[in-house]
Amino acid sequence: MSPPSGPEKQYLDKLAAGRFEIQRCAACGRHVFYPRVLCPHCGGDRLDWVAPSGRGTVYSTTIVRRKPADGGDYNIVLVDLAEGVRLMSRVAGIAPEQVKIGMPVSACIADGMVEFVPA
Repeated sequence: MSPPSGPEKQYLDKLAAGRFEIQRCAACGRHVFYPRVLCPHCGGDRLDWVAPSGRGTVYSTTIVRRKPADGGDYNIVLVDLAEGVRLMSRVAGIAPEQVKIGMPVSACIADGMVEFVPA
């Protein structure tokens, strides 16, 4: 697998520097995630990087079951950000069974990744 380049690399570099940013199209004003070269809404080619509010809602959740020796169970969620984009992550700080659809969450950066905590 080749290393990330273009907008994906820019996104990952920002996370590594402690900044969570998504793209916003200068032409139509809509937010975009995952990082792209062209706006999927209007085809515009000027996607600026902006800091989202970090507020979101759990759209879907599942639990990955693992033996305690392998780190134990964890959750995987799809989160709808207030800006209208959806991303995959996890909710930290609570048991996987406590994560519920519709739960309000807030984004934070941990280990170079975006994760969420209950709001």
